[in-house]
Amino acid sequence: MLAAGHQHTEQSDRALATLCQTYWHPLYTYVRRRGYSPHDAEDLTQEFFARILARNDVATVSPERGKFRSYLLAAINHFLSDEWDKARAQKRGGGGQVIHLDSAVAESLYAQGHAEELAPERLFDQRWAITVLEEVYRQLRREYERDGKAAWFETLRFSLMGERSAVPYVELAVKLKTSEGAVKVAVHRLRQRYREVLRELVAGTVSSPADVEDEMRYLLRAVADTGSNL
Repeated sequence: MLAAGHQHTEQSDRALATLCQTYWHPLYTYVRRRGYSPHDAEDLTQEFFARILARNDVATVSPERGKFRSYLLAAINHFLSDEWDKARAQKRGGGGQVIHLDSAVAESLYAQGHAEELAPERLFDQRWAITVLEEVYRQLRREYERDGKAAWFETLRFSLMGERSAVPYVELAVKLKTSEGAVKVAVHRLRQRYREVLRELVAGTVSSPADVEDEMRYLLRAVADTGSNL
């Protein structure tokens, strides 16, 4: 995505807007943890993304800096320290493209867990990782629903983050009214597709294919640290 940002085409602009829409919550969480009120955190996040989209700030970033995640964190820190006082004196969003935020949901998620016990940067990384995996689940669910297999996805999704030996194939076969062998194949295919979708999403947030595997491992470790069931 960082490389695409340099092209500044209609397609890259849409891709950037989609990324911002998808990953705004980790930044909201970070701003809240920095001590801002829910209202100010919403305003800050809104204005930050509006400026990125209006000015194509990604085009100024060196691809060697690597990750969209790292870029956003550095950019929001600069914005908080140098730009917010100016931004408050201007119309919200500056007339540019606006990212629509569901602040009620964001605040509810922020209140969960132990946000106040974590450093802002660590909280940002954990929320980013969870957001990535949530998007993987959404894409997988849509694929299974499209193929008429929504019940299979809901039944087998727990296997994505668990140990292979912990999957109760016999019980699942009874529930899905199929054979144990069919369940084993379905679990294998689901896990394989899960990794493919995760790779595709992560590839859209790093500037080099060589960074994909490292970023995937980092995100999975970050989620594991939260104790999340994702």
